[in-house]
Amino acid sequence: MLNKIRSILKRKNPTKNKDIDPDEIFLDSKNLPAFDVNQFEGRMERPISQSVFNFLVIFLFLIGIVFVYKLWNLQVVEGEKFRIRSDNNNLRNTIIFADRGVIYDRNNVPIVWNAINSQTNDFSLRIYATSTGLSTTLGYVKYPSKDSSGIYYQNRYDPIDGLEKVYDTILSGMNGIKIIETDVKGNIVSESVIQKPVDGDNLPLSIDLNLQRKLNESLLDIADRAGYRGGSGVIMDIATGEILAISNFPEYSSQVMTDGSDSKKINAWVNNKNYPFLNRAINGLYTPGSIMKIFIAMGVLDLAVINPSKQIVSTGSISIPNPFIKDKPSIFLDWKAHGPVDLRRAIAVSSNVYFYEVTGGFESQPGIGILNIEKYTRMFGFGTTTKINFSGELPGTIPSPEWKKKNFNGDEWHVGDTYNTAIGQYGFQVTPLQAVRAVGAIGSGGILVTPTLIKGQIGPKSMIELNSDFYRIIKEGMRLGVTEGTSAALNFPFVEVVSKTGTAQLGVSKDEVNSWVIGFWPYKNPKYAYAIVMERGSRNNQFGAVLVMRELFDWVNIYASEYLQ
Repeated sequence: MLNKIRSILKRKNPTKNKDIDPDEIFLDSKNLPAFDVNQFEGRMERPISQSVFNFLVIFLFLIGIVFVYKLWNLQVVEGEKFRIRSDNNNLRNTIIFADRGVIYDRNNVPIVWNAINSQTNDFSLRIYATSTGLSTTLGYVKYPSKDSSGIYYQNRYDPIDGLEKVYDTILSGMNGIKIIETDVKGNIVSESVIQKPVDGDNLPLSIDLNLQRKLNESLLDIADRAGYRGGSGVIMDIATGEILAISNFPEYSSQVMTDGSDSKKINAWVNNKNYPFLNRAINGLYTPGSIMKIFIAMGVLDLAVINPSKQIVSTGSISIPNPFIKDKPSIFLDWKAHGPVDLRRAIAVSSNVYFYEVTGGFESQPGIGILNIEKYTRMFGFGTTTKINFSGELPGTIPSPEWKKKNFNGDEWHVGDTYNTAIGQYGFQVTPLQAVRAVGAIGSGGILVTPTLIKGQIGPKSMIELNSDFYRIIKEGMRLGVTEGTSAALNFPFVEVVSKTGTAQLGVSKDEVNSWVIGFWPYKNPKYAYAIVMERGSRNNQFGAVLVMRELFDWVNIYASEYLQ
């Protein structure tokens, strides 16, 4: 088509050879029938009209005027106002406090949790379950502190004691940050969060809160009836080492110490001579008395100094020559005359005479000696820590010749010292936690566990390599103590309990005692071990540690029978 047009133009003006491009020709598409405009090359575009151009110029001019006005207003008209605001306002970073993790019991019941602070929204309050006997185990915290201008100089919860302190890295979380703008009077003008807080992780304990409350109630009840100055109790899973209940009295209140508002109560605790800040179960050292006989008996069996069926007659005492006063023999008393007793019955009735003779020796009966007393009691974890993850645990003391020389100006060891050590007196000191772990090892046939307060946290175990028959004999003696001996108060129709009592005389006048009971249940398939100590009660009272466990078992039978299976 284009070539045809060019040839026609050349013929009309032969004198000119210049080609005319099609886009220089104005064509009226209406003159071209069936012409496709979209396919036509060289179509001319319509230029922008003058009116549109004028509108755009005016619009841009007006926008420029607005910008100039705003700039004038900010810099000139209101410049002084904004300068004063800039001088008087203060931008500062402030803390958004993270909540501490919740502490639960083994059944997910809260023991320690957080609540809204009605006085300030800056941080939450820490709330502790009441009437538990757990304060010295849980510990307490101090809240963040600020100065008179409202600036926090203590920018975190400060854990002071107990599990709050031991597991602070888990419970504490990470604080957030926000920017706050305030005016010269301290009023908040604006605020913006730049880092959100991360709350602490929760902590699941091995404690059963219901069992814990009942154990504490029983301790307090017997203490009130018999006048004991203090006490402690522990119940432990023999297989895992998980502590199901751990109670101490007297003790402070975690809530009062955390709130810090009742100075009268706090000062009374600080000045109390019965040590309410002491976790007796873990950090308290006690003369154990006759509960040590079952562990010493393991050494007697292993060293075969006597056939366990052979009887020794207890007439109520034995006497030996006094190395210092030859005409006055040294007399060592039994708590009563038991008559002929073998090893099992000696455990059941807690015969002192029997254990005097099989440890220190007497007449023709050889004894295992003081060094073996130390050896076998140490095998069951006495004289060292249990390795529980808790601060301040003490190893206790096992008397020995070396210990005596160190503590008594170089004095020599005598057989009478062995006798007194054999019945858990003299310099013996143990913790309730050591006692519950050791008796648990008797129940399990020699497995010494690591106690724990955390659910599912199973620590190292070790095996006490002694003949399994020895464990059986000791268990039989302890069970006999329930059916016929000193633990008769624990003879129930609904569960077979194994037990050993102990009474440790205190002081020169020996008018005060520590009352002990340790054991486990069920007899034929041991699952749970217990240790109770009631501290510094009258030697004449009829209420001892065994009654604490009696009250507890009566309650368990009705309200927590799953523990009797």
